[in-house]
Amino acid sequence: MQSCAIQDCMENVDWWRIRSFLAVAETGSLSAAARALNLSQPTLGRHIAELESGLNLILFTRTARGLVQTAAAKALVPHAMAMRDAAAKMSLVAAGHDETMSGTVRLTASRVVANYILPAMLAQFRQMEPNIQIELVPSDSSENLLFREADIAVRMYRPTQLNVITSHVCDLPMGLYATPAYISQHGTPQNFDDLGAHEFVGFDRSDAIISIMRNMGLTRVREDFNLRCDDQIVYWSLVRAGCGIGGMQTVIADAEPGVVRVAQFITLPALPIWLTAAEELRQTPRIRRVFDHLSHSFKALRLDPLAAIG
Repeated sequence: MQSCAIQDCMENVDWWRIRSFLAVAETGSLSAAARALNLSQPTLGRHIAELESGLNLILFTRTARGLVQTAAAKALVPHAMAMRDAAAKMSLVAAGHDETMSGTVRLTASRVVANYILPAMLAQFRQMEPNIQIELVPSDSSENLLFREADIAVRMYRPTQLNVITSHVCDLPMGLYATPAYISQHGTPQNFDDLGAHEFVGFDRSDAIISIMRNMGLTRVREDFNLRCDDQIVYWSLVRAGCGIGGMQTVIADAEPGVVRVAQFITLPALPIWLTAAEELRQTPRIRRVFDHLSHSFKALRLDPLAAIG
């Protein structure tokens, strides 16, 4: 197929089709791209067909492994990415000049923080600012603030992305917990040797627990954990059900009546909490209001690492 003159082609191209093209190019399938963009698969497929017709090019070939970019598609991807960057920047600049104290703020946090810590903070905020709507995105992946996937992110690491502002608001102490029934059956660990003989709920693919235990002087491999789960909300449910000893932020676990703190001789690394937002959005009144409320709320948490030791 010969390409048409670029000025004629671009009359038949819009940003939404380019956005769909990039998603398919990056994921390699219509279904994955549709999920990423929250579109139906037929809609996304139509966008690709319309873009191919408008450009008079074949962009993808179908294989057993999914959709593969043609040479023409590979040549277009860098320019499409530049368009995406420009559109994101335009959106940020426009949002940064919105002076209203109403509208929507999109907030993302880990699933644990979103489930156990943020609800009380957001309930209080809704009483104070009823005209600001909150979209809460529980996610353990890193949403891109510069593409407006979120306005504010609660991170458990220091963000390194350029053109964002960050604030370290607190450190969440960690502790080891078990149910009274588990302790009654297995005993209370009194020292490292005792602790090493106990059942732990482990992670599946993540090696975080193994690394922490290694730093404590306990050598473990994945198969030493008879129950393993990477979903941290389910992981905590397993601990609360009496399946073994597990770690959790003390501000969450100390409020749980069904578990007790164990192994007070162990000091686990605290989890830092950072708030971050795109630099252009930080001074938008409603985003600044949410950011400041979260900063104050996290700093006000009762974070005594030795509270409620069982």
